[in-house]
Amino acid sequence: MTLKHSLPLFVLTLSLTSCGLYSSYQRPTVDTSVYRGELSDTLQRDTTSFGRTPWRTLFTDAPLQALIEKALAQNVDLLTAHLSTQQAEAQLRAARLSFFPSLMLTPSLSGNKTEGTPAAYSYSLPVQASWQVDLFGSLLNASRLAQSQLLRAEGYQQLVRSRVISNVANSYYTLLMLDRQLQLTRSAATLAAHTLEVMQAQKDFGRAMESSVQSARANLHQVEASIPEIERQITTTENALALLLGESPRSYVRSTLEAQQLPTTFALGIPAQLLSARPDVRMAEQQLAVCYYQKLGARATFYPALTITGSTGWTSSLGQAVTSPMKFIASALSSLAQPIFSRGKLVAGLRVSEAEEEKARLAFQQSLYNAGSEVSNALALYEASEAKIKSESLQIESLEKNVSITETLFKTGKTSSYLEVITAQQSLLQAQLAQLRDRFGKMQAIVNLYNALGGGAE
Repeated sequence: MTLKHSLPLFVLTLSLTSCGLYSSYQRPTVDTSVYRGELSDTLQRDTTSFGRTPWRTLFTDAPLQALIEKALAQNVDLLTAHLSTQQAEAQLRAARLSFFPSLMLTPSLSGNKTEGTPAAYSYSLPVQASWQVDLFGSLLNASRLAQSQLLRAEGYQQLVRSRVISNVANSYYTLLMLDRQLQLTRSAATLAAHTLEVMQAQKDFGRAMESSVQSARANLHQVEASIPEIERQITTTENALALLLGESPRSYVRSTLEAQQLPTTFALGIPAQLLSARPDVRMAEQQLAVCYYQKLGARATFYPALTITGSTGWTSSLGQAVTSPMKFIASALSSLAQPIFSRGKLVAGLRVSEAEEEKARLAFQQSLYNAGSEVSNALALYEASEAKIKSESLQIESLEKNVSITETLFKTGKTSSYLEVITAQQSLLQAQLAQLRDRFGKMQAIVNLYNALGGGAE
């Protein structure tokens, strides 16, 4: 093809390039105002996000660190996500190799027999080649699409990693909370048993009625009845933790709730950081990029496809190398296929890809709103738990004094009913359990905030 004949094709290619067939994905304008309200003294908004904290720096408890490391090595979902990433890498390599011609060795042997003549055999050893010329970006967009799929697979792997770390931490803290709850309940049962002994002795000396003894006994049975349920919850939580670790159910060594040290101030970072920090947001954006390149691919189907094929090799008659030596053969062919009428399939395919792109854009924006909502919920839980813990500490202090006072009044004979002592003990236990739940809620809020800001993904 001469320069004169190739010039119109070159001009056509440039004009199509300007139409966007070769353009790269660009992030659309999205609303990043996803943080709610004013920040309290606990929070900061700067360029450093709490989500950037390494998980070993945040979770300093040695048994918890060991559990997280085991989960990162054995969790089934995380291993599956890693395999999906490897698949996407292989697909990307295949897409990039499509720019090169394909080669195929096709040896053949044929025989011919005519009546009265001996059979004649011939063979050929050709190498066939086929090359699709990427005039209108079909292969380029397919390669970019495969790369976006790889980035999406990597984002999913990071999402699973972040969730595994958060779920292991929450399960561990749940066990610590249940351990402390079991300890408080057993102490309350011991106290209730001692109360029953005192009441029985008071009745034997005529200083208490049978109704007071029965009230003390009922209180003891009520406390004892709650112990098996707490033990069941511990077993269930340990079983769930074993699933996260990819192993059979068992018991786990752990520290205490009081030994945990977690931060009390947090930096949210600028809202735009969620675009790069949150794995699910990155996944949503890469899905948008995939849909964008699928749309370009659908547009490219309207234009002709140029394919160049050729073969080269040798042929000869079998057993006649002297009289009929091998001959070198070569051929080349180029074909141009231009769609003319496809019963609306190309147009429909383009409309579908455009709709998918718009759906992906909406999902991308929604993923940002979801991220902001999770950050806001975690902050609300933390601040509410912090406020409740302070009030409950004062409540427990008053209830402890009330138990001491009522016991003193009963022992000195200033009151004939031990019901006031039992009531005071029950109120103290319920307040201690409520504060324990709120302390756990505060720790859970920190873990949730860390996860909501993309913590542990890298």
